[in-house]
Amino acid sequence: MPAHGSGVPASAAPLANRPTVQLTPGSALALAAGGGAVVLVVGAVLVSMLLAVAITGVSVALVAVVLRLLLKDLAKQR
Repeated sequence: MPAHGSGVPASAAPLANRPTVQLTPGSALALAAGGGAVVLVVGAVLVSMLLAVAITGVSVALVAVVLRLLLKDLAKQR
């Protein structure tokens, strides 16, 4: 039982005084366009990172193949 005796919880009073956000159609459209732009930018960054990883992997594989061929030729000459 609460010590102050009122039936209203203490957290209910500040919630009634909070201002509500009114979205006009223009601001809702701007918000949606901004969210879409963020999604496109994040997607472009992730795709470019994936491409960088793929190019690095191919480069490492090519270096490994060239080193293997060079070592094989070096072993044949001995």
